[in-house]
Amino acid sequence: MFDGFFGYLIGGAIIGVLARILKPGPENVGLIMTIVIGAVGAAIGGYFVGEGWLAWVVAIVSAIVLLAAWQAIFHKRRAAAKR
Repeated sequence: MFDGFFGYLIGGAIIGVLARILKPGPENVGLIMTIVIGAVGAAIGGYFVGEGWLAWVVAIVSAIVLLAAWQAIFHKRRAAAKR
């Protein structure tokens, strides 16, 4: 989907921010984790679809799913730590 490390870094930032905008609910994820989640979503989109607009759609949806999973894990750990 992107070329090289910096391509995935910049593309991951864009995809991660779009995922955060499109996902409803509270956002307890920092900038670095947003970029990482977006880059992983871009890698998933590039792996399964390849190139084109459909790869962007798959990447954003993948990033939204990863963001929701990250927040579910983070909130469980945070709730357990408060006990």
